[in-house]
Amino acid sequence: MNRGELFQALNTFRKGLLWLAVVLVLLSLLIFPFSKSLLRHLYQTNLHVDLVAFGVPEVFLTLIKLTLFSSLFLSVPLIFYRLWKSFEPFLRARRMKSGIPVFLTATTLFYLGASFCYFVTLPFGVRFLLGYQSAHIKPMISVAKYTSFCAVFLFGFGLTFELPLVLALLSILRIVNASLLTRNRRYAILLIAVVSAVATPTPDFFNMALMGGPLYLLFEVGVLLVKIMERKRVHANAPLPPT
Repeated sequence: MNRGELFQALNTFRKGLLWLAVVLVLLSLLIFPFSKSLLRHLYQTNLHVDLVAFGVPEVFLTLIKLTLFSSLFLSVPLIFYRLWKSFEPFLRARRMKSGIPVFLTATTLFYLGASFCYFVTLPFGVRFLLGYQSAHIKPMISVAKYTSFCAVFLFGFGLTFELPLVLALLSILRIVNASLLTRNRRYAILLIAVVSAVATPTPDFFNMALMGGPLYLLFEVGVLLVKIMERKRVHANAPLPPT
């Protein structure tokens, strides 16, 4: 992809941001009346200590933040759709006839990652970290920080689950191949560690491992997927035997 094509795709996506902003505002207006119920559900599912507010407006601002996070979460399919429409001319030129499978796969992987985080990783991680409390040390968890903690994990896992699809697309575009990914596995592990350290809300090793472990497994799945695609490509381009 040359620089001109990239700028054209990004400009097309930029023009669709206003439409996305309108959708986010409308969703926020619909979700905000239920924001207290969402916060209560988030609290009762994963946390077993009381939340506290360290300022008069903290609870109100947290409800607004939770509303925006929820609106963005529901808008992910629209964001993926706008991304596909922006890059569609370039991908069609590379013989990708239909983007519907890519769009559906991207949406499914995102919500699969977020669900895995919400039902498996997040409760386990919260219980583990709160396990260090004692009779003399009681946690006081800010409602704002707890909401941000959950949101970062949910979106982080949703996006990291896109890794196999990203590697498959890069393989189709001839940007990466299985040999390149295998040779540079050690650098991929280092990059995964850096991403996990940056994306997790706390810098402890356990939270990094909660994200880094699944991310590495997804990398290996992506490598395997690229190998399968390369084999199919070789068979498709193989000359027919003489008759």
